[in-house]
Amino acid sequence: MLRWLTAGESHGPELLALLEGVPAGVPIAITDIQADLARRKLGYGRGGRMKFEQDEITLSSGIRHGFTIGSPVGIRIQNTEWPKWTEVMSPEPVGDEVFETGRGRKLTRPRPGHADLVGMQKYGFEEARPALERASARETAARVALGAVAKKFLAELGIRTVSHTVAIGDQQVPENATWPVPEDVARLDADPVRCLDAEASAAMVAKIDETRHSGDTIGGVTEVLVYGLPPGIGSYVHWDRRLDSRLAGALMSIQAIKSVEIGDGLETTRRPGSKAHDPLYSVDGTIHRAADRAGGVEGGMTTGTVLRARVGMKPIATVPRALHTVDVATGENATAHHQRSDVCAVPASGVVAEAMVALVLANSLLEKFGGDSLAEVQRNLSSFLASIPDTIRTSSELVDPSDFDGPIDDTPMGDSLSEWKV
Repeated sequence: MLRWLTAGESHGPELLALLEGVPAGVPIAITDIQADLARRKLGYGRGGRMKFEQDEITLSSGIRHGFTIGSPVGIRIQNTEWPKWTEVMSPEPVGDEVFETGRGRKLTRPRPGHADLVGMQKYGFEEARPALERASARETAARVALGAVAKKFLAELGIRTVSHTVAIGDQQVPENATWPVPEDVARLDADPVRCLDAEASAAMVAKIDETRHSGDTIGGVTEVLVYGLPPGIGSYVHWDRRLDSRLAGALMSIQAIKSVEIGDGLETTRRPGSKAHDPLYSVDGTIHRAADRAGGVEGGMTTGTVLRARVGMKPIATVPRALHTVDVATGENATAHHQRSDVCAVPASGVVAEAMVALVLANSLLEKFGGDSLAEVQRNLSSFLASIPDTIRTSSELVDPSDFDGPIDDTPMGDSLSEWKV
């Protein structure tokens, strides 16, 4: 199974990322990782930091001549802005004079909505800098780097991901909008907000402009779709082996994410049971589903249809029109300090969500199929798929239920409570 760790602070010398358990033989090029790190910076409404802070990558271990070798993959992402922060973030003791001017000033006015105040309470800090440096979303660069490795592994198994923006503020794509496919990634990345629907995209851009002019920030929703998954990844036998449980935990761990939905999520709770699930139909001896409302997961396991996970991102808490806070050094009411920030980071959140989904899926696939090399995993997957009896073999293709006529009994089981009792 996979294990992953990240280390590093927002303004420290580098971020470190470690991924253990990747089978040998997965093709990895540094350009694959650089491409995803560049995608993480995309999106209308991003701040100036995305322009001047470059991600310089070093592959430290686990890869030789372009292929994984079975040992832990180590990745370093150097911070090109480190020379400006060396004294402030130095691991060595420094004099008080460092904190008397500009960048090094102690941050004693915690920002509401951030980890500032609670981090100070938890770790006994007298200022917010040590907490905000690690809590910063800059850490997601390390996750995206590791996710790029996981996505390459998944691709070798015929599994591909794509993410897109569903909503920014109260502007959203139409309910009947076509789902993007992996071939749409370049087109999505070229759009200002990573949205396929041109009309919705324009409305989202206008919403971001409106928010910027008012000195505020705004959140929204992105969706990750995964194509090519086999059925049976995950398990119903224990709470911590259910795939949707793992996905929800991983996605909620992303900074500023406040909600996760699998499939139609909350919309499903508003429907009657007869319209909430995915009916099954036989087509030429193969079982097909008539919908993907469950988002490709039933009973904590993949169904073989498209996996869909949505994440809701709150507005960034570093608000230009600084929020009310308390200066903990004086006890007086004050306004929160303002670090560089984005007006909206929703489009980029989809790239981070892709990475977390890929890591969770790669781990669950290795848990199911095992193998020390890519070839071994591929053999095990092929053997599993071939072993499924023809009577319960399923297709990832959805069918239109109106194409079927048959003796389906839709008569209610009873009109009174007593008739329902067994």
